[in-house]
Amino acid sequence: MPVVQSTRTLPPGERADYWHELVSGAFVPLDVRLDEPVPSAGTITSRRLGPLQISEVEAGPQTVDRSARRITEGGEEYLTVTLQRRGSARLTQDDRQAVVGPGSFTCSDAGRPFRREQPDTFRFTSFRVPKTNLGVSDRDLRAVTGTLFNGVSGTSGLVAEFLGRLSEHAAGLDPHTAHQLALTTFDLLAVLFRERSGRLDPQAPEHARGMLTRVQEYVLLHLDDPSLCPERIAAAHHMSVRYLHKLFHAGGTTVGRWILRERLERCRRDLARPARSVSTVAAVAQRWGFVSPSHFSRAFRAAYGMTPREWQAAARLQSAVVP
Repeated sequence: MPVVQSTRTLPPGERADYWHELVSGAFVPLDVRLDEPVPSAGTITSRRLGPLQISEVEAGPQTVDRSARRITEGGEEYLTVTLQRRGSARLTQDDRQAVVGPGSFTCSDAGRPFRREQPDTFRFTSFRVPKTNLGVSDRDLRAVTGTLFNGVSGTSGLVAEFLGRLSEHAAGLDPHTAHQLALTTFDLLAVLFRERSGRLDPQAPEHARGMLTRVQEYVLLHLDDPSLCPERIAAAHHMSVRYLHKLFHAGGTTVGRWILRERLERCRRDLARPARSVSTVAAVAQRWGFVSPSHFSRAFRAAYGMTPREWQAAARLQSAVVP
């Protein structure tokens, strides 16, 4: 059965202290600051799947700190994976920062100080994992804290989808199945962490593949930005533009061609939506980072053999005849 704890029934003036107790009790000892004049109600719904704890948290703007003093109070054996559902957050740990939005996730190691800032009303699902269950090294864990895991593509996309579905269906699981799925969760996270940790050693064979995946995840998050360019991508990953081009060349393409392909595919998908929900061709192109309508039209025709308007009309016709 889930454990539901909330400050909803309390007067606003009494919510801050009680919320601090709820958060520290549900996770690990933490300092909590509510960043709004009149504290909103907060709710934590937790359930256990064997050694895995899943918690759904809904609350108003706040900042949570895991200080060195709080670490001495216990809980350092846990890693928390947080899947953002609504609102944005900024996680800072190990001299790195990750800004996360809905669908993406981060990891925080309770054995070292961290800060999580939630500037808006939010909802997230957290997975409290005993680090010993992961079977990965401290080096692997230090590679993932304070970094963003895109929930769109690659291994991180698969993990995000699994975590989301697991939390949604956890209530209907029998104890044996719940325990087995918890072990599956640990295995998936271990694979993901080892993949990312390979990026720490430039001489490791998996370094290039791991770095390319990370770069592609970054690009997908910024596809709608017309100013996205190799120089900006390289700077964001502390590498030279030359090395960035080398990564994509090893994958059989170029930076520009890969960005163009991904933008066109999203435009194609949006244009295929039913007529009652789809935007104009120009609006779709602008949404995905195309500045010039004529360039978009030429690129779309070269990729798909028809103009954007022809594709949109054909998609609408097909949706109209399909029962």
